[in-house]
Amino acid sequence: YWDPEYVVKETDVLALFRVTPQPGVDPVEASAAVAGESSTATWTVVWTDLLTACDLYRAKAYKVDAVPNTSDQYFAFIAYDIDLFEEGSIANLTASIIGNVFGFKAVRALRLEDMRIPVAYLKTFQGPATGVISERERMDKFGRPFLGATVKPKLGLSGKNYGRVVYEGLKGGLDFLKDDENINSQPFMRWKERYLYSMEGVNRSVAATGEVKGHYLNVTAATMEDMYERAEFAQQLGSIIIMIDLVIGYTAIQTMGIWARKNDMILHLHRAGNSTYSRQKIHGMNFRVICKWMRMAGVDHIHAGTVVGKLEGDPLMIRGFYNTLLLPYLKVNLPQGIFFEQDWASLRKVTPVASG
Repeated sequence: YWDPEYVVKETDVLALFRVTPQPGVDPVEASAAVAGESSTATWTVVWTDLLTACDLYRAKAYKVDAVPNTSDQYFAFIAYDIDLFEEGSIANLTASIIGNVFGFKAVRALRLEDMRIPVAYLKTFQGPATGVISERERMDKFGRPFLGATVKPKLGLSGKNYGRVVYEGLKGGLDFLKDDENINSQPFMRWKERYLYSMEGVNRSVAATGEVKGHYLNVTAATMEDMYERAEFAQQLGSIIIMIDLVIGYTAIQTMGIWARKNDMILHLHRAGNSTYSRQKIHGMNFRVICKWMRMAGVDHIHAGTVVGKLEGDPLMIRGFYNTLLLPYLKVNLPQGIFFEQDWASLRKVTPVASG
């Protein structure tokens, strides 16, 4: 699994891991172990290896560099053959890349820092349901950022008072108001009540201002059937946008992206839960990778952080997230944490939301 002479193919999926080996473990050995565990290897030698073209399907760790200003961390560059992954499936891609490998004994810590998705694989994904350009045309707002806010308090309001906040905010100049990540259908306000009062507020604000307005109706629920029901009801009420949470999972996000494209609905994604794996600097996953996967999965908005406010945010890293979501072609930019060139193959742009 270690091949320093390997020549990367245009069709390879590339991953960059920050590897912290266990004491006494050679960084090259640890990197090769990561490549093996995330592709064809198992914990022992098996005779069935002889029945496959293992040389083709093995991931190749082709470069290991020491992380600057550290004594025990290394960047491992790993290439995966495109045939290792099911077409158009974030779930299958992640099952390999981040499946078992993060619990591997050979490493003390492991972090997925960046990926290069080849054009051939990108073309199997729908991409954002609406995209920045179509959304601006739909909203008839150009030359400035969209201005939005979240209803507060996010929990505890009655439906009527919730709708009043929506109306006052939109009439006062906002383009959007939104549900927060944990407002779904609780006893104090069921989802249908919230939708009805919120859309009444939207419609009244549109009549008062003459502008297109929206409220992100959170359709996150326990099952896909419930989410479809809520999304379809939002559409029947005339909503132009719905919202989901990252915690629903990659398959559910892709499914709602496909639904939103078919039904001409803008799809907002709240990144609820991401910090459980993205905040640690030596273990987990960089949020940049989530940005790439979500652009593939089909969302139109994603919370991408800001350099002020209550949540952590480094200016250069945040700029890297925004560029990942907005640019048609990414160049290597190490200060922004972008390690690979990335051709987005005409996938639509995602609107980064300055949040927190």
